[in-house]
Amino acid sequence: MPGEKESGGMDLTENRIDGDVVYQGGFFEVTRDQVRLPGGRTSQREFIRHPGAVAVFAALPDGRLVFERQFRYPAGREFLEIPAGKIDPHESPLATARRELLEETGYAAAHWWQLPTGYPCIGYSDERIEIFSASGLHLAGEKTLDHNEFLEVVELSPDEARQAVWEGRITDA
Repeated sequence: MPGEKESGGMDLTENRIDGDVVYQGGFFEVTRDQVRLPGGRTSQREFIRHPGAVAVFAALPDGRLVFERQFRYPAGREFLEIPAGKIDPHESPLATARRELLEETGYAAAHWWQLPTGYPCIGYSDERIEIFSASGLHLAGEKTLDHNEFLEVVELSPDEARQAVWEGRITDA
């Protein structure tokens, strides 16, 4: 039947007709596209194109988890978050995860597992976050933060981290 997928559900695909980059920054771009909707009408979509990022759930040998306390300008406040960062061109997600963990915390990990990918802002961005779990941590050097990056490493037990979520101290997706 027209308009239906093989799975039996309706085809919800929106197809790009035309579009423009309305802002090109050093980190991301903003795009405005004209799209054809499933019912045949047209609409406009404005969204951010993002290179992708990684996030690392890092566990110390004693079971504590590694977090970072960092001020985030768009929200105007400090957040407790797990180590994370942007995937550089021609860099694999695992290489990015290893680099970010070392640069931001001074830790390296013996064991790595890739977890499911997350899409934190699907309504206005194509950003994907490749999520990793890292264990067997050991100090491998000093933090080497970017010139515009300021953060404090915080180590919390799983119970302390869970409590911080319930108290609203950990809110980053």
